[in-house]
Amino acid sequence: MSHHTSALPSPSRVFARTRLLGAAFIATAVLACLASPVPVARAQQEILNTSYDISRELFTDVNKVFVPYWKTKTGQDVAVKQSHAGSSRQARAILEGLQADVVTFNTFTDVQLLADNGFVAKDWPARFPHNASPFYSVHSILVRTGNPKAIRDWDDLARPGVSIVQVNPKLGGNGRYAVLAYYAHALRANHGDHAKARAFLKSVLANVIVFESGGRSATTTFTERGIGDALINFESETLALSTAGRDKFQAVTPGVSILSEFPVAVVEKNAEKRGTSALARGYLEYLYTPEAQEVIARNFYRPRDAAVAARHAARLQPVEALEVGSVFGGWEKATADFFANGALVDTLLKEIAAEKR
Repeated sequence: MSHHTSALPSPSRVFARTRLLGAAFIATAVLACLASPVPVARAQQEILNTSYDISRELFTDVNKVFVPYWKTKTGQDVAVKQSHAGSSRQARAILEGLQADVVTFNTFTDVQLLADNGFVAKDWPARFPHNASPFYSVHSILVRTGNPKAIRDWDDLARPGVSIVQVNPKLGGNGRYAVLAYYAHALRANHGDHAKARAFLKSVLANVIVFESGGRSATTTFTERGIGDALINFESETLALSTAGRDKFQAVTPGVSILSEFPVAVVEKNAEKRGTSALARGYLEYLYTPEAQEVIARNFYRPRDAAVAARHAARLQPVEALEVGSVFGGWEKATADFFANGALVDTLLKEIAAEKR
């Protein structure tokens, strides 16, 4: 009997065939991908807004409306991150490497410091309307309900027995505006007499029991720790606190104050490197739109848009806001006269300390 046995392929031939089939499959898959490419989603672009201490709520609200606005305008998904501290501290952080794309500060000098060091354009005040300040405020006083010390104007802060919480003028623009508001009021009340204005400023500073590092920490000291008879802060902060806590606090905004501007700028050195220049500029331009101005007014800042300002006139009462330039000769001179090392604030605080010893 004869037997017929089929020859089985060797293991090496099986491996070779499998390798060929695999290579053919991969080649086919690659060709298919080339013929029908899968769209690659663009990465979300992100910018960092580096701002002053008490602007957290403001820019949280602004960002909620800016992100969909930018999506509609450009089709781009974006995110705006926030960083908050005293504006002078923030400026120093950027010089030391913080990758901010935009700054929204509360004092001209802090943006100018960045310009002087090549982070911001030299002509930054001309890059946006209103001296690159999309909104403004004045300084105000927060007292406890019932106003037990009968504080109704700046004069009352100089009375014996009144204790004040404010920002340290050596550390933040908030505190510098406060000092200039006291002095400007005294000049006005005393027909330009600088000796009397100096004496008044000394009396007020002698009543300051806490100099905080920023506006929000000053608020916490006054409202949560219960320290002081009066908190001196931006009107946006005092009105927000008195509105939310009517049973605890009252806002007192004197009829004469200093104009507090909130300058903005693109941090071009960082934005150009990060490829965010267009988004950064678009973000700051958006602050001037009626939609953003409405958000700004709802957060108790004074908008530049006249129609928006008219809608909020009932709670943002008229105030004579004196300009730093007209009263003090500009920020450079005011800094040299009041806030530089050894200038008037240092001199008065040394006198006060010596008299208390």
